[in-house]
Amino acid sequence: MTELWQLGALDIASAIRKGETSSREVLGALLARVDAVNGDLNAVVKLIGDEATAAATAADLAVAEGDELGPLHGVPISVKENIDIAGFPTTQGVSAFAAMVAPMDAPVIERMRAAGAYPFVRTNLPDFGLRVHTDSSLHGLTRNPWRADVTAGGSSGGEGSALASGMSPLGLGNDIGGSLRNPAHCNGITSKRLRRRRTCVPSSCGSSCSVPTSTSPARFSSRSSVPTGSGSSTSLVRA
Repeated sequence: MTELWQLGALDIASAIRKGETSSREVLGALLARVDAVNGDLNAVVKLIGDEATAAATAADLAVAEGDELGPLHGVPISVKENIDIAGFPTTQGVSAFAAMVAPMDAPVIERMRAAGAYPFVRTNLPDFGLRVHTDSSLHGLTRNPWRADVTAGGSSGGEGSALASGMSPLGLGNDIGGSLRNPAHCNGITSKRLRRRRTCVPSSCGSSCSVPTSTSPARFSSRSSVPTGSGSSTSLVRA
């Protein structure tokens, strides 16, 4: 039997739309997965918490009332911690920005919310996203879920590790010099880098970044296997 955390983003949205599951059930399954494997990986650095629970509740109410639903309705997503989410710090992975709370959502977050998705966790990055290895002075080292002695890549290494280990069905990162493509290679997932001139937006710290989506293998549908995230084990969980 396929667990909820093993489903891809569109599979989750379809199941919610059909009443086969609820957004709150999906959120609970993903948070349980985070609790189970993130201690070994350190990919997720913050839980969105009450806001995510409220978003899931609202998503389920919209289904019950027969509202028009977006293509990602009720899907929880992960977001790299250099992309603005209103009310939460955009830390860039450094202590100096640990309390720099974003006043508004980045455009990509607005668009994901409009499609029905909502953020539920933040993911790690190296300081200012300037390395191809994710080791943050604020949050520490992110590990590859396939092998603990192999890099998770960077700078979206938190996203790569989180998606590959089943903690998130869909994630947002950014890429100027390979920051999505490198973690995708390192973690065995798929990323999509949009044209930079169409996606560059200012963040609350004044930097500029492209913000495409990053997904795990077949994460828009079901995936066949994921690593357990335990030590250096390469054991797989079959869907």
